Amino acid sequence: MDASSSVNSVKKSPLLNRQIPIVTRSVKGKFRTFKTAVMVIAYSVYFLLPWMPWERSTGASQALLFDLDARRFFIFDLVVYPQDIFWLAMLLFIAAALLFFTTGLIGRAWCGYFCFQTLWTDLFIMIERMIQGERPARLRLMKQPWNAEKILKMGASHGLMVLVSFWTGVTFACYFTYAPDFIPRLFNGSAAEAGYITVVVLTITTYVAAGLSREHICTLACPYARFQSVMYEADTLAVAYDAKRGEGSAGRKAPAKGLKTREERQASGHGDCIDCGFCVQVCPTGIDIRDGLQYQCISCGLCIDACNTIMDSVGSPRGLIRYDSEQNLASSAPHAPRMEWKRPKVLGYAAALVIATGILFYNIGSRHATEASVQQVRQPLFVMLSDGSVRNRYQVNIINKTEHEQRYELRVQGIPPNALDIGHIPQIRVRAGKTLSLNAKVDLSAEQARNTKEFSFIIIPTQAEAEPVVVKTNFYSH
Repeated sequence: MDASSSVNSVKKSPLLNRQIPIVTRSVKGKFRTFKTAVMVIAYSVYFLLPWMPWERSTGASQALLFDLDARRFFIFDLVVYPQDIFWLAMLLFIAAALLFFTTGLIGRAWCGYFCFQTLWTDLFIMIERMIQGERPARLRLMKQPWNAEKILKMGASHGLMVLVSFWTGVTFACYFTYAPDFIPRLFNGSAAEAGYITVVVLTITTYVAAGLSREHICTLACPYARFQSVMYEADTLAVAYDAKRGEGSAGRKAPAKGLKTREERQASGHGDCIDCGFCVQVCPTGIDIRDGLQYQCISCGLCIDACNTIMDSVGSPRGLIRYDSEQNLASSAPHAPRMEWKRPKVLGYAAALVIATGILFYNIGSRHATEASVQQVRQPLFVMLSDGSVRNRYQVNIINKTEHEQRYELRVQGIPPNALDIGHIPQIRVRAGKTLSLNAKVDLSAEQARNTKEFSFIIIPTQAEAEPVVVKTNFYSH
């Protein structure tokens, strides 16, 4: 091979060519309907939830609010504090387990229907279609030179995308502040600097990801596309092309004279696939599902809707492209596609999901309105007093997790009540959602000190229905 042919071969490499823009075609079907329903619900929740009022004693009257200044998260009637970091850890574990569980069963269902990138990309493609027209019109507009029509349509579609991206950033910021106050301050220039930074960053990233990069985020940036194969098994349901039925012994071929009915095609050895390319035209990542399972496939099911539409028009059975498992497709007698959930990996994910969810809900349901901790002052560990008694010092931390100011009594158990000294504090009062630290001294006689290894602090809320909090601690005398 000479140098020129070598250079030409390099130029023809698809990895080095500029990516051809993907212009998708609209399609109707049950998967498109499901995607649209998910999109409507997701957008309704995301954009409307910050505006949902919720009366509470302290904090803004907003149903969902992450109040970073007060270090409290309001989720309807639930108030989450930094001390509840365990809940966040469990929530992240549950999300991961759910992701692995669904992937083991039905592949990349998250990517195809629920991922934020998919939801916003779908909306931006709808905006393009609404302003620029269907796929042929958009392709024609893309190829034509810049003129008034192209400037108007391209400018209007991208302007609307930027507007949606802007409101996406504004809505995200509203989750961290009181929305009815934030919007006026945002536009009159009096909002916090962090609010402007959040809106600008989210506007840019949303527009770039869903309006410009689109499939590149799924195929190049998202790590999930790469490690999904670890969770796929032979029984995992995924969008697949039935090559046996579609190709036949003579391969796929467009309808022609003598190849228009299914009987004629089968007699000639051709499969049911008429090579229309509809499945490729509707794919948001631009792949040909007939080439087999590919990491770029996000399992959105749009190619299934497209193929079923074509099969209906030519009088062939549906399901040439369908959700099915690799094992079933390779079988000599395939059965109807079904979820094979009785597998060790899937059952393991399900068990982890159920256990983690149970632990989280139990922990939330059993949380006390008051939490307390005791830390012993260790420099010095104990002090010998002039009368021979032994003194230990402690720092008692009381956390009020209610939305009202609380009053407490501090007592001890296991040692004489008069051994406790908290100084001249007439009453222990802790404001709503706050933590109070107070110093306590415990003095025991030499004999009592020798016989005491541990005792308990009892923090008693003055409310009759509140339960006391008991914290065990050690007493050191040598």
